[in-house]
Amino acid sequence: MRLLIATDAWHPQVNGVVRTLMSLAQSLRRQGVAVDFLTPEGFPSIPVPTYRCLRLALPTPREIARRIERAAPNAIHIATEGPIGHLARRYCITRGLPFTTSYTTRFPEYISARFPIPERWTYAALRRFHSAARVTMVSTRSLMTELASRGFDNLGLWTRGVDTDLFAPERAIALDLPRPRFVSVGRIAVEKNLEAFLALDLPGTKMVIGHGPQEAELRARFPDARFLGQMEGTTLAAHLAAADVFVFPSKTDTFGIVQLEALASGVPVAAYPVTGPKDVIGSKPIGVLSDDLYEACLGALQLSRASCRAFALDNTWENSARQFLQHASAVFMEAFGGPEPAAANPGAPRFAIGTPRVEPAVANIVASRSQ
Repeated sequence: MRLLIATDAWHPQVNGVVRTLMSLAQSLRRQGVAVDFLTPEGFPSIPVPTYRCLRLALPTPREIARRIERAAPNAIHIATEGPIGHLARRYCITRGLPFTTSYTTRFPEYISARFPIPERWTYAALRRFHSAARVTMVSTRSLMTELASRGFDNLGLWTRGVDTDLFAPERAIALDLPRPRFVSVGRIAVEKNLEAFLALDLPGTKMVIGHGPQEAELRARFPDARFLGQMEGTTLAAHLAAADVFVFPSKTDTFGIVQLEALASGVPVAAYPVTGPKDVIGSKPIGVLSDDLYEACLGALQLSRASCRAFALDNTWENSARQFLQHASAVFMEAFGGPEPAAANPGAPRFAIGTPRVEPAVANIVASRSQ
């Protein structure tokens, strides 16, 4: 199978969407899938209003078409609802090509936090965007239920995973900071609700890892907190494992893969009982969910780090990739027709990678439908 993923979120951005797509691609390739990306690279761009460190690509329909046809995919997945996502969607619709999408970001809440735009307007636009997809993948069951109540159709579950070799308790480094250490990781922006964490009168040290437009304000307001800057890879893993509690104050994330990264590091989670934490943590003894974030933080200190690690070991990117492929197979079969071949491995996706049916490309389908 040749899969093309269209995304507006890409390097040098450091966020859950980019990390998810990179981890997905690595796992898919190990399972025999050829993965290509249609990204902002090579397009002119402008800074995002109120978030100038992020840039928005300005692609052209002609170049989007050229890149898709050069990739010659068997299946197309549209990961974001930005300019690249919209033009990739238009390309597929005008040529009668099936595709999948994913709902990864709560844009209605993010936009309304910055501008006087009602959430229902943005949800209506997103509902229209995703309505043309054969499957819209969402990361949690609670988000699936919420979106269904808002009129979204054809929803499918695609959960997330964690690299348990990278994120592990033994990577912890010695930090000259008082314990207990409470850490939050992510974009420092209003929608992440970091103020709720930083305002808590907690013992020990509050650490923040990340950058964002609210950083200067929060540094000035909370001088006792330790802002450690942006981290990735082994540096992030080492600092995360050195913490005692991971604090996740966001109420607007669709999943929050950094929760799994903390758990893989043996660090319990303190969070609000909202979408994401409710699905990852729930009532399991790996975190505390409470409307009182202070009580959640103190309660999480009592939990077993070994239990956190054990839970994370069952949440691999390989399993996440299999879920993704089960949805992508619907597009594959619609594009090429015929019964879905049985997989030799019952745990593998229910189509045979490398069979003759995989060989035609999107460009060939377009040509046949135009005759």
